Amino acid sequence: MARKSIHFEESLAELERLVERMEQGNLPLEESLKLFERGIQLTRTCQTALKDAEQKVRILLEENGEPILKPFTDDVQ
Repeated sequence: MARKSIHFEESLAELERLVERMEQGNLPLEESLKLFERGIQLTRTCQTALKDAEQKVRILLEENGEPILKPFTDDVQ
């Protein structure tokens, strides 16, 4: 799972850099289209990684096939 997490972080960082370049608005159309296509690929990669992580969390929170519901707290201990 650690490799997927790293891949997610790398993909997200690349996507952010890509968006910054495109927002500058000074790229030729062909390059903009290539960057847009790469952005779509990165978005899909990130979405898949998040979906996989969500599924893993659900599996980890199940006990005997039943979900264990716990209140959410954002306190880091």
